[in-house]
Amino acid sequence: MRSIRPPFAARRGRSARGRTSPVLAAVGLAAALALTATACNSGDDTAGGGATASAAQNGDDKIQIPDDIKDKLKDHGIDIDKWKNGAWKNWDKDDWLREADDFINPIIKDLWDPDRMREADDPHKDKGVDESDLSGDQGVTDPTPAPVTAQAVKAAYHDSVPEAGKVFFDSPEGTMVCSATVVQDPAHPGKSNLVWTAGHCVHAGKKGGWYRNIAFVPSYNDSGKTAAQLESAKREEVAPYGVWWSDWAQTSDQWIEQGGSTGGQGAPYDFAVLHVTPEKGSGGKSLEETVGSALPVNFSAPAVTEVSSITATGYPAAAPFDGQTLYQCADKPGRLSIAKPDPTMYRIGCTMTGGSSGGGWVAAGSDGKPALVSNTSIGPVKTGWLAGPRLGDVAKGVYDSVSGKFAGQ
Repeated sequence: MRSIRPPFAARRGRSARGRTSPVLAAVGLAAALALTATACNSGDDTAGGGATASAAQNGDDKIQIPDDIKDKLKDHGIDIDKWKNGAWKNWDKDDWLREADDFINPIIKDLWDPDRMREADDPHKDKGVDESDLSGDQGVTDPTPAPVTAQAVKAAYHDSVPEAGKVFFDSPEGTMVCSATVVQDPAHPGKSNLVWTAGHCVHAGKKGGWYRNIAFVPSYNDSGKTAAQLESAKREEVAPYGVWWSDWAQTSDQWIEQGGSTGGQGAPYDFAVLHVTPEKGSGGKSLEETVGSALPVNFSAPAVTEVSSITATGYPAAAPFDGQTLYQCADKPGRLSIAKPDPTMYRIGCTMTGGSSGGGWVAAGSDGKPALVSNTSIGPVKTGWLAGPRLGDVAKGVYDSVSGKFAGQ
């Protein structure tokens, strides 16, 4: 995770420019490759404003990209066939990820095998936010909360938190990972293919672009195997509900324009929404039908002082954690203000580290039922607390944009 925020990513509208725990933007292509954003772990090689891109996939799993998008990519020296065959590893040409209006994320079958997923690391594990950065006249900030020890979720994870999972992606630093949540889609009740995560898990922010090979794995390591046991685990054990590639992604413009791997800039807008498609088919079932659940998103959550408790869920990967086990923290939130003009963030005591970035924050709604109200965005250089954005009009704009994009499909 970034210091002040755990690693996450996003992208903006217009030309896709973003920061490492990003802003509003969209990414896509439902084919065989995927671009990724800043995440919490690494291993190997338009309301509110948002950037978008998409591609179709035929029965032969061949990428079909509109001619106008092909032309734009060629202008930036991108050959889709070469990209699919490994050219995505060339980060010397990443400017187009920030500037192109359209983003491609084709599926590369079997790229995310158990070893690659297990070895994904936290690119920001040695970076963090110095709490002195939060001092000064920056609006309302409550005292630093007491640390709350993260508790391991009892396996099978799917029994208690079926919406939780991991987002994997590639960055210039290597293979990365974040946490994420299956959320409801108003355009497809009961059949959602939407995933909520942090902007910095999909886009690097102001000094970078979109990440590559972004994929979501619901209920990763559902049986709670140890890292040693996972070394011999089959893919269906690691990903019991399949691997779902992002064929579209969107984050806030604020994240793309302000976000970074350290510090708190852009953090109040560090959220992203992915639309996903199954890598190997799901029998016609949506992600929500496959996992059996999806959380509603509350864009009018009560003021920080009125929330009695928030539960944060994620796969922390930086020491002392190893990224293979699901954890949770529950605490009454306080307020954290990064800058006066920006919305005040939620902050809770929690010892989870990088890798938990993008994980869902859940609180009871006015109906008493659980709803997503935030996601992990930043944390201090030393563990002890996490902060997440309040989800208002900008977040709703991102969400509605992605939902509307696929409303007729």
